[in-house]
Amino acid sequence: MVDELGGSALYCALAAAPECPVRVFAAVGEDTAPRVERLLRGRPGIDLSGIQRLPRPTYRWFAEAAEGRNVDLGSRDSIYDRWVPRLPDGYRGWAFLGSMRPDRQLDCARRLAGCGLLAADAMRSYVDSAPEAARAVLRLADWYFCNREELLALGGGEPEAFRAHWDLRGLVVKDGPGGATVFSDSGTLHVAAIAGKVVDTTGAGDALAGGMLARWVRSDGAPALLEDAFRHGVARATLTIADWGLRALLD
Repeated sequence: MVDELGGSALYCALAAAPECPVRVFAAVGEDTAPRVERLLRGRPGIDLSGIQRLPRPTYRWFAEAAEGRNVDLGSRDSIYDRWVPRLPDGYRGWAFLGSMRPDRQLDCARRLAGCGLLAADAMRSYVDSAPEAARAVLRLADWYFCNREELLALGGGEPEAFRAHWDLRGLVVKDGPGGATVFSDSGTLHVAAIAGKVVDTTGAGDALAGGMLARWVRSDGAPALLEDAFRHGVARATLTIADWGLRALLD
């Protein structure tokens, strides 16, 4: 597919909004802003006031499908040269930093550090191109989401040792068709992938994070309800991959 609308912020927000209100902070180029606004205008639970329209081409990501997952082929991201995230001062609550250019992800992490629960996601091509910035985000995050390849690129081997090294409260390792595993102070929990139609795996990790965190925030992060939240996140990811782009989440 070419020019399919997506992005971490949209996948996460659409997966999370049925569980709790979501505020989206992101950059979008003038070439794509009308499509985003038409898509989300009036959609309950999603506040778009933090989206900035910029006179640059919208971020574009390229990948090819292989063995049930996407192989990251890089991106065109000049929009990040103009985007200065306008995050709320003194914010206290939960926040998820989707995959973005590491210098901008680090800007956001520094502004949000100590907010309550700060989660961040990895992207292999960015880890490879800017490893120090990616690791600086790790130092500030409470929870971290990555796949096995990203874990290895960040110097990780055994996930629990990786979590301890970076002093993470939680680590979610995504295994594509193999499901996902969460490592936390409550122990280790693996959830197998839910059988169903696989059309497009783009955005599955963002939907997992959005669905899980939104479900869990309702209990203020009660350890006893982590499993329920994690299984809900896997279910949102399963829904996402059943159609191209955002279509399954929108329906």
